[in-house]
Amino acid sequence: MESKVSIKNYINTVRNYLKKEEIEDSKIPENFGNSEIHETFTSPSIGIEFVLIPAGEFEMGSPFKEKDEFPYECPAHKIAIKQSFYMGKSPVTQKQWKKITGKNPSHFKGEDRPVEMVAWNEVQKFVKKLNEKEHTDKYRLPSEAEWEYACRAGTETRYYFGDDWSKLNEYAWYAENSGGQTHPCGQKKPNFWGLYDMHGNVWEWVQDNWHENYNGSPSDGSAWEDEDSSYRVSRGGSWYCDASLCSSASRFRRDPENHISNLGLRLLREL
Repeated sequence: MESKVSIKNYINTVRNYLKKEEIEDSKIPENFGNSEIHETFTSPSIGIEFVLIPAGEFEMGSPFKEKDEFPYECPAHKIAIKQSFYMGKSPVTQKQWKKITGKNPSHFKGEDRPVEMVAWNEVQKFVKKLNEKEHTDKYRLPSEAEWEYACRAGTETRYYFGDDWSKLNEYAWYAENSGGQTHPCGQKKPNFWGLYDMHGNVWEWVQDNWHENYNGSPSDGSAWEDEDSSYRVSRGGSWYCDASLCSSASRFRRDPENHISNLGLRLLREL
């Protein structure tokens, strides 16, 4: 079911959340409008819940001022997301994947756990089948920029809750608390746009080809696809990663045929 919310009221809700959670150095995108929007959307065929991500600008990547930031997360650069979109509230679950494909390839079984052991090319087939099932063309993988914008949710800190990695346990399943496995989606705290597991649990495929840095990358939030690299990108860290690999800027190079027990996906739905 969809619900409507005034963006003005939405901003106030975000501010109250920030104050309550004591999130550090966060800011709300300045170009929120005053129109009425649908705050949520649910896929009618397999029940994926989506949250509205409003258009805006942000600084993508790491400023390269911390010792555990990596050159391939740089340089930090401004991105303008001109179109609002829906982002999956959680990674795609095993139950949702099976409804489309009839199979569950995951190593760590559990209907509400994120699906993993899925290659990038298999994800593309999943997306195509979902679009066909619902007679649309609006489902797809997010670009790297859209993913990071949604993850940050207006923040400029290392994580969407601040810079203090010691708080990561409240927001993510990662090496120190995962017990060496995935966990059901949505058990940790979300970011203040209502997205769960953006940090940890499973890495998430995005649409882009891999590049060693952001020099020459698009400034409009679109996927950076070319023939210079056959590799694809995953974002967000996983149950297997330490805190430094679960930041908002974390990214990793993947062969598109990789089947890994800490690699899944999250969908975007265009408006």
